[in-house]
Amino acid sequence: MGPGKLHLLQKSSVQGTIFPAPSFNPMMDAQMLGGALQGFGCDKDLLIGLLTQRCNAQRPVIAEAYLSTFGRDLVSDLKEKLSDHFKEVMVGLMYPPPSYDAHELWHAMKGAGTDENCLIDILASRTNGEIFQMREAYYLQYSRDLQEDIYSETSGHFRDTLVNLVQGTREEGYTDPATAAQDAMVLWETCQQRTGEHKTLLQMILCNKSYQQLWLVFQEFQTISGQDIVDAINECYDGSFQELLVAIVLCVRDKPAYFAYRLYSAIHDFGFHNKTVIRILIARSEIDLMTIRKRYKERYGKSLFHDIKHFASGHYEKALLAICAGDADDY
Repeated sequence: MGPGKLHLLQKSSVQGTIFPAPSFNPMMDAQMLGGALQGFGCDKDLLIGLLTQRCNAQRPVIAEAYLSTFGRDLVSDLKEKLSDHFKEVMVGLMYPPPSYDAHELWHAMKGAGTDENCLIDILASRTNGEIFQMREAYYLQYSRDLQEDIYSETSGHFRDTLVNLVQGTREEGYTDPATAAQDAMVLWETCQQRTGEHKTLLQMILCNKSYQQLWLVFQEFQTISGQDIVDAINECYDGSFQELLVAIVLCVRDKPAYFAYRLYSAIHDFGFHNKTVIRILIARSEIDLMTIRKRYKERYGKSLFHDIKHFASGHYEKALLAICAGDADDY
């Protein structure tokens, strides 16, 4: 079986953890949320049970019903009544996916310092369609151009690669075995030469060729160099540029495995990096989170469910586990 076919099989078999609620009644949901949020107390268990059991398309409809019923904004009420990481999760669920990506990118770049890992996670993994919608949402929410903000907040070849990715111009479904060997040779040369021009060629190939084509290129690279492309990149480059290039390669090969790796790293290497864990769980919940859980268990021995229970607590833990869905023994 060719690598292109293997990728397509992987893509068709991925699965999320959150699905549309059957017999959806937004007015009833709004009434229940109103009851949970009004008054002195706050029924956090009800919030978790309801919002994690509704899909991205259903939550804004509930917010509209909430506004028409109570004359109040649901997201504002969640922000007012909740706190800390639990608030981040519940408010994050209310954003449509492009708006959530835009929100995360904005916060990664505003203020002092830039969260490079957030930029890498989002821009290395999104499809052309997702990038287009994210750029649109970014402009609508912040009246700013995403590409211009990336350009002003980052630098060097890291910046050039991010700017290339945010164009959303990757070829889709296209393969040309004849040029795969040529591209692989160019990649090999870029790892030998490491000039500015070679770095530009490297990022042009990784950002613009289709996933299927890059499968072929990586195979040819192994044949030509006797080395895996990730090992070569790690040897030749460093810093955020190197991390971004590796992220692109890992996403091409197996996107759920990439996110399993990022979750494991966020949980174990950074003492439970809350923002990363929250972002990945919410963003991938309807795309491939169940598959990410499988990869996590396969690669690291313990389930994602187990590790979240070990490091998080309270309603924050309950909310994360509800997004994960299922039991610890499953994956």
